[in-house]
Amino acid sequence: MYEGPVQDLIDELGRLPGVGPKSAQRIAFHLLAAEPADVTRLQEVLQKVKEGIQFCDVCGNVSEETTCRICRDPRRDLSVVCVVEEPKDVLAIERTREFKGRYHVLGGALDPLSGVGPDQLRIRELLSRIGTTLDGVDISEIIIATDPNTEGEATATYLMRMLKDFPGLTVTRLASGLPMGGDLEFADELTLGRALSGRRAM
Repeated sequence: MYEGPVQDLIDELGRLPGVGPKSAQRIAFHLLAAEPADVTRLQEVLQKVKEGIQFCDVCGNVSEETTCRICRDPRRDLSVVCVVEEPKDVLAIERTREFKGRYHVLGGALDPLSGVGPDQLRIRELLSRIGTTLDGVDISEIIIATDPNTEGEATATYLMRMLKDFPGLTVTRLASGLPMGGDLEFADELTLGRALSGRRAM
């Protein structure tokens, strides 16, 4: 245990996802040794993120404006929507350059043990989007791109059940190629691209 603010900093860093006690300690001492200007810059960026970033009114992705750049892009295919768990998954799919439609970010996956049910996710907003015609175009395909793990599969199954009765709507799931138990953000572009282009109907 270190004294006062140093231990407080280590404790706070240790609460971040993927940062264990040793990593938290290394980051804390790196910040202690850093130039004041570097620490100030980090402080300012964190402040800007908290004050200036919001979630897109349409898809739920992170954005500097009320609508994100993907939803504002007139070249995107309005008839296809890819459903992902988190904003980081949008970036993972965008890196493949395979997908030209729009997105819907759920804000997580179903996990009853952690208290995450359908009402905690943006499922109601997704159903509302499907029932709305945008610029004369109806949504004709939903690609479910949740993580290939237990929570992601449960979410995909739930969504498939909710969407199967919409007339004229095709529901697909990312094809094989993604390892079970993995996260989309860690998949390489080739694997993710193949999974996207080889998606299957559910």
